[in-house]
Amino acid sequence: MMSKKDMDLFNERAAIAEREILGLKLQLESLQRSIATDVPSDITKEEFEKLQQENAKLTHRITILKRTVEMQRNKLDDRMELFGTADTSSIKDNLCAVFHKAIGAAYPDIVDPPVIVTTSSNPKFGDYQCNSAMPLAQQLSSFGKSTKQTPRDVAKEIMSKLKVFSVVEKYEIAGAGFINVYLKREFGQSVLRSWLWAGQVLPPYVKKKRVIVDFSSPNIAKEMHVGHLRSTIIGDSIARLLEYLGHDVLRLNHVGDWGTQFGMLIAHLRDKFPNYLTHAPPIQDLQTFYKESKTRFDEDKEFKKRAYECVVKLQAFEPDITKAWKMICDVSRQEFEKVYARLDIKLIERGESFYQRHMESIVAELELKNMLEEDNGRKVMWGEKHGSGIPLTIVKSDGGFTYDTSDMAAIKHRVEQERADWLIYVTDAGQSLHFQMLESCAKRAGILKSFHRMDHVGFGVVLGEDKKKFKTRSGDTVKLSELLDEGLKRALQKLKEKERDKVLSKDQLKAAQESVAYGCIKYADLLHNRNHEYVFSFDKMLEDKGNTAVYLLYALTRIRSIARTANITKDELRQRLHEIPISLEHEKEWKLAKVLLKFPDIILGINEDLYLHPLCEFCYEISCAFMEFYDKCYCVEKNQSGEIVKVNIGRLLLAEATALVLEKCFSLLGLKPVAQM
Repeated sequence: MMSKKDMDLFNERAAIAEREILGLKLQLESLQRSIATDVPSDITKEEFEKLQQENAKLTHRITILKRTVEMQRNKLDDRMELFGTADTSSIKDNLCAVFHKAIGAAYPDIVDPPVIVTTSSNPKFGDYQCNSAMPLAQQLSSFGKSTKQTPRDVAKEIMSKLKVFSVVEKYEIAGAGFINVYLKREFGQSVLRSWLWAGQVLPPYVKKKRVIVDFSSPNIAKEMHVGHLRSTIIGDSIARLLEYLGHDVLRLNHVGDWGTQFGMLIAHLRDKFPNYLTHAPPIQDLQTFYKESKTRFDEDKEFKKRAYECVVKLQAFEPDITKAWKMICDVSRQEFEKVYARLDIKLIERGESFYQRHMESIVAELELKNMLEEDNGRKVMWGEKHGSGIPLTIVKSDGGFTYDTSDMAAIKHRVEQERADWLIYVTDAGQSLHFQMLESCAKRAGILKSFHRMDHVGFGVVLGEDKKKFKTRSGDTVKLSELLDEGLKRALQKLKEKERDKVLSKDQLKAAQESVAYGCIKYADLLHNRNHEYVFSFDKMLEDKGNTAVYLLYALTRIRSIARTANITKDELRQRLHEIPISLEHEKEWKLAKVLLKFPDIILGINEDLYLHPLCEFCYEISCAFMEFYDKCYCVEKNQSGEIVKVNIGRLLLAEATALVLEKCFSLLGLKPVAQM
């Protein structure tokens, strides 16, 4: 097996080759256009001879370029041979490279041909399909070829240039021009064996980046509520997946810890606890404390004036005021940490206050670049398309800063100080326009360069079972801690209904309760396309059938129990790898293996579009394929008295590979499986 370092090196070289091929193709296309240009009728004989000489030179240059392109394609083909059995291989990417080469050989005049490879839902039509023949036939007809080619003719021409490599058993043409691809069982055995030998599912290769994921972001002095649920869960899972792929990930919690509300909180603290500098005030119930200060702020003009004075002093970092602010933040932070600990969320807090000094410098920089415009006393900034959308308010009419200012300062700091290549913001979909303008302004200011990537990961709201915004019966926002408590209560009830409390120890029951409660809340969120709203229902989340966390957690527990029943440990299974092949002869064994082999492509897809629901669907597909396998293929056979008479090690190895993939998926989704449930 090749080392990870060697794999990285080959992938880097392949990426360079692909870029060279693209560049050469563009040159080739330009030269072909030059040759094809009509010769004017009024040119002299000397000019015509000169053009002929130039034409000969260009033709020679094209020959050289074609040869170079072919050499680069051969390099990619060599890469296919090297990575055909690699444990980090993406089947879809490999097949795309193979078909790209074949199409290029069949139709060298087509620049950037369509390469369409999909997975097949029906085994009768292969494991994968290339659907390039149809668009290629249309493309060829538009070139005015004298002999019209049908998609099936095109497919035959592509087939004639295809090479069978270590991944593919055979190709065949079906229907109007589909090319079906059948994978080799030996390839499946090789990949699964490499995972089992490593004791983990190795990640597919990606170019490593410095990534900052901004998620959760509650406000100080306010309790986390159901509105923070999606940002926290989605952001954590994205960070987990990017970390798994080897990216350098910084998880940031951009909390609201600055602004006018802190003036009123500090003013209220000073009035209610004048000795706060020497005696720690009892402000553990910050929610009530916040409501008291807000009422005074709205009703008492004199208090409101003092609150604004406190804001000015805070922004000047006056020591006594700063100490009061820190007290309030510390109490709030402790409550946040309780929720994060329960959900196993890791974050580094860097609130709006962190960027106070940076806001001053970003305003000065934008002023210097003449990018701010006066608008009714405000200073606003437009993006690259002036007049499009809503401008950012960089300075308020009273001279204060806004969220727009801190967000601009944050981008500059993250790109220039943290050296981030990729910025990800996980907030509700309602802020999409804000982030579009933010990105546009950052590009206009020269902060974001062409090589930077910025994504707003938006999501829909959580609804109650009445299809309205999720609220308590009294109409209040649902507190996140109370939601988790309810989940624990319901999970325990579910476990007791199945009489698990009679077979599990107290600690095992508690672990199972937490696994089910927190797992079902996370999974129900991630299962849905994040752009959509979803209905929060504990009853549906806790069902033990269908695509739910409960069903999947039970499924993994059952898979793990098979080896225990056979009295075979993981280490013993690993030792048998060299002498016994993973069993893939039965159609259900091979079907399960082919599902597992999709793992790299699922992960690479999420790395591109940051949609997590395909990973949940993949988990369910694995579980369903495993149950079909388990029903038809006995791993452990017993006689009528319950004694083990036969253990099929090849099938146990397949079950162990299934468990490894499911465990990795669960880890990426933030689920915690337990040994016994």
